[in-house]
Amino acid sequence: MRLIPPAVLVWATAAAGHYMHPAALAALCLTLVACSALLLLRAVSTAWVRRPGARPPGAPAHRSFHATMAGALLLAAAAGGHGAADSARRHEGAVAGAAAANTAVAVEVEITGSPRQLRTPGRSGLADRWAVPATLIDMTFDSHRVQAQARLLILGGADWEHAAPGQRIRTTGKLKPPAPGQPEAAVLSASSAPLTLGAAAPWQRGPAELRDRFTRAAGHFDGDARGLLPGMVTGDTRLLDAELDAAMKSVGMTHLTAVSGANCSLVLGALLLAARSLRFSRAFAAVLCLTGLGLFVLMVGPESSVLRAAVMGAIGLVALAGGRPGRGLSFLCLAVIGLVLAQPGLSTSFGFLLSVLATLGIVVTGRPIMAWFPAAVPRWLAAGLAVPLSAQAFCGPAVVLLQPQFSTYALPANMAAAVLVAPVTLLGTAAVPLMPLAPALAAAPLGIAAAFATGVGAIARCFAGLPGAVLPWPEGAFGAATMTLFSACTLAAWWLTFHPARTVALARAAHERTVALLNRFLPRGNGLRAPPGGSRPGLVHRPGRGRLRVCKQFSGRKPQWLLPRPHAHGPPRRTPPPGAT
Repeated sequence: MRLIPPAVLVWATAAAGHYMHPAALAALCLTLVACSALLLLRAVSTAWVRRPGARPPGAPAHRSFHATMAGALLLAAAAGGHGAADSARRHEGAVAGAAAANTAVAVEVEITGSPRQLRTPGRSGLADRWAVPATLIDMTFDSHRVQAQARLLILGGADWEHAAPGQRIRTTGKLKPPAPGQPEAAVLSASSAPLTLGAAAPWQRGPAELRDRFTRAAGHFDGDARGLLPGMVTGDTRLLDAELDAAMKSVGMTHLTAVSGANCSLVLGALLLAARSLRFSRAFAAVLCLTGLGLFVLMVGPESSVLRAAVMGAIGLVALAGGRPGRGLSFLCLAVIGLVLAQPGLSTSFGFLLSVLATLGIVVTGRPIMAWFPAAVPRWLAAGLAVPLSAQAFCGPAVVLLQPQFSTYALPANMAAAVLVAPVTLLGTAAVPLMPLAPALAAAPLGIAAAFATGVGAIARCFAGLPGAVLPWPEGAFGAATMTLFSACTLAAWWLTFHPARTVALARAAHERTVALLNRFLPRGNGLRAPPGGSRPGLVHRPGRGRLRVCKQFSGRKPQWLLPRPHAHGPPRRTPPPGAT
């Protein structure tokens, strides 16, 4: 738990760097350093003032807390300093000036990520638009050539679909400022086709060719497997059907077509299971698993999102398979600190937020939910049900902020597809390196993976076609709060379902407390006289009668009347009041 404050402070400071001016961010970093120094001085002074024979209770804990918070503030200041450097590129310099003036430029860039297709047309009216991350090398505008290192986001037409990471490209276009919170220094609207100046390195070109070969091989299948298979294995969604994509969004299954922590945890878990089955030593098994995970990341593409998914997947697997529940939370906090310090742009990434929340759900509630199932349920089935439930419960409030709607069948759809995801990922990943080496051997795992991918598509279409698949939900903070309450109630309902004896005991205890509260607070402020016989007003229970009686204060003649029977024969008899004629 003591690693949570450093992780939160580092994340918050790095995120603030995307919205604050460099001067304000520098002042924030200096304040953090000063507070850290004060905490360290207090911890040291507490240690020196303490006499050897008189140890005050709790003093070591206070010193440890002060030292931990001092380290957290120093790490937050480091994240703020890294963010200040990126913020200076966005607010000052030639790139920021050219972007503010919407200047037409000719740039030379290096592609740093895979192209991503945009579903909505832009101002240019192009229906086929692509977003390509790149790093600026130099730019020319107004007869001036400027060399600068800055992150760009290039928006172009269909010519940018085949841009590969590592290529050096020259193009022209107009620079414009990025949206608030974006890590890029500027956005380039390309007005010309990319001109390749240099090819990618061999370690980048080889995996790209493997991905393209796998996508072409999957294109020979019919139905949903054509676009779903490369999306679930390598994250390539170029062939994904638009109707299937909409269905997967409706039931919350879009994470299957992106390389997420689930893919990395499946690959890592398969390697770990193979190493333990062959009785390898622990050190050799760890090296084998890390090597296999590294090759998988290299095959998919070593982008920031893939690296983040690999780290989160490894943490989730450790949390489920490890013996100490707190180890997964410690690793998660360390991963957040390291990733945000290395790449401050992740602090405002919605994908990074969802990855952290999903991993947090698996770490905190994954193993307890697995323990709820009876011993007759296999462990793999319990894990297959606990993982989507815990991840969905923690990611739901954040998803509402991005898309204010409620996917009614998201949980059952993901649970039904969880059985098919593992064969698609493992068999498809095994078929990728076999494509250039032995195409005949790759046909068998590729065909089986395509069959399972067709099943995943059928599940998405089936649940998306049910009535009420997508319901409106409140927006903003109120929507996130209500979704948090709904997630908590869902987890509570699952717990009550798997603990019937405890549920009955809780119901009886709640009934007894309710009766006690009614007996205590019912007579207050009624201003009625007590009934004769010394009995006080309130609920009275007579053993052996089977019903509750209510003390009536209106009449002294009959202090206790039976509660009316709802199914009594005949109309109720009216008793005239005393003194009536």
